[in-house]
Amino acid sequence: MDADRHIAPPLDGDFVELAVEVFAMLADATRVRLILALSEGEMSVNDLAETVGKPQSAVSQHLAKMRLARMVSTRQEGTRVFYRLENEHARQLVTDAVFQAEHSLGGTPRHHHPAGEAKTP
Repeated sequence: MDADRHIAPPLDGDFVELAVEVFAMLADATRVRLILALSEGEMSVNDLAETVGKPQSAVSQHLAKMRLARMVSTRQEGTRVFYRLENEHARQLVTDAVFQAEHSLGGTPRHHHPAGEAKTP
């Protein structure tokens, strides 16, 4: 929501410490890939494991930590558990981090090209 972008968080509050914890939670390539995969919508653990190319047990451990951090939530259907992003903020953080990474490659980043003209770096 655009309104969220106009409110500056306090610099001296507990939110800064919590923000650092969020960044620490996302400081893992598998978790970043899970956020990107879940940006497309709800997925089962097995589907996520296949998508990120990691064993199901490892993906389950990452998802459990992300659930405790309230980044993802679950829905159970029979014996299958489906995960989804709790809100759009984790997706936006990861997207912005990827865009920032594109800037480090030099040249014009893909996200600055008009739609349909995006070039791979």
